Amino acid sequence: MALVNTTEMFKKAYEGGYAIGAFNVNNMEIVQGIVAAADHLKSPVILQVSKGARAYAGHNYLMKLVEAATAETDVPIAIHLDHGPDFETCKSCIDGGFTSVMIDGSSLPYEENIAVTRKVVEYAHERGVTVEGELGTLAGVEDDVVVEAGNESYTKPEQVEDFASRTGVDSLAIAIGTSHGAYKFKPGQNPQLRFDILEEVSKRLPGFPIVLHGASSVMPEYVEKINAHGGKMPDAIGIPEPMLRQAAEMAVCKINVDSDLRLALTATIREQFDLYPDHFDPRQYLKPARQAIQEVVEHKMLNVFGCAGKA
Repeated sequence: MALVNTTEMFKKAYEGGYAIGAFNVNNMEIVQGIVAAADHLKSPVILQVSKGARAYAGHNYLMKLVEAATAETDVPIAIHLDHGPDFETCKSCIDGGFTSVMIDGSSLPYEENIAVTRKVVEYAHERGVTVEGELGTLAGVEDDVVVEAGNESYTKPEQVEDFASRTGVDSLAIAIGTSHGAYKFKPGQNPQLRFDILEEVSKRLPGFPIVLHGASSVMPEYVEKINAHGGKMPDAIGIPEPMLRQAAEMAVCKINVDSDLRLALTATIREQFDLYPDHFDPRQYLKPARQAIQEVVEHKMLNVFGCAGKA
């Protein structure tokens, strides 16, 4: 199936009370694991590429991997730029075949955020590409996006109508308590999402697709496996999955996952190195790592996002 943008995906998700999983990709095994899960569960899926992933793997390599994925399945696949830092990066991705881009002007003054977002929207819409904007900032680290704890800011519901109408964005990422990275909350803390903000935003923007970033759950089984095989990860708590399911049943149509994929991949490779210290063929440890990616994605699609069977 050819690549699609997110318009129809989000329309169906909003009406159906579920969310589409948006999974960050960096190499072939991650792409294969995600797409195998989507194909198995007949779920639409968004493959996300960050600025860091483009620098690591190269735009053309990643695009060819995604194109290969479309030949392997008939489920809808969108390729999306995650946290585009400026107009030039968004333009490069649009010109290079992306079907969706995010322009992240959340760290800019409000009027500057509107200006750069509108500029990207105008360029993208002329080419059939959808655009995600952002209001509010999340704590944590993701590639070049770094916000110190204490400096994050919740989305202000009173701004969303003005922002959406003046920019023309197709979806809006909001900050309601999620955070980037694997070290979200310490044991003993009680993670909470601001559903009151989400509810108010959805009232002000009825039918409008909302996005959650930083939504990995920091699956403990993989943290434990990493530490059992030589790792030194501190205990951490991610976003409770029942909260994500509740958000998907409201206005959230796209939920981003990156850290949980990295944890599964790393944990499996560490385990393989310990179990088979004489192995030197990358296929011997990347094959089970790819399977771990597929298992994580299937779990999210089936048990958290509710998008299984929605292709």
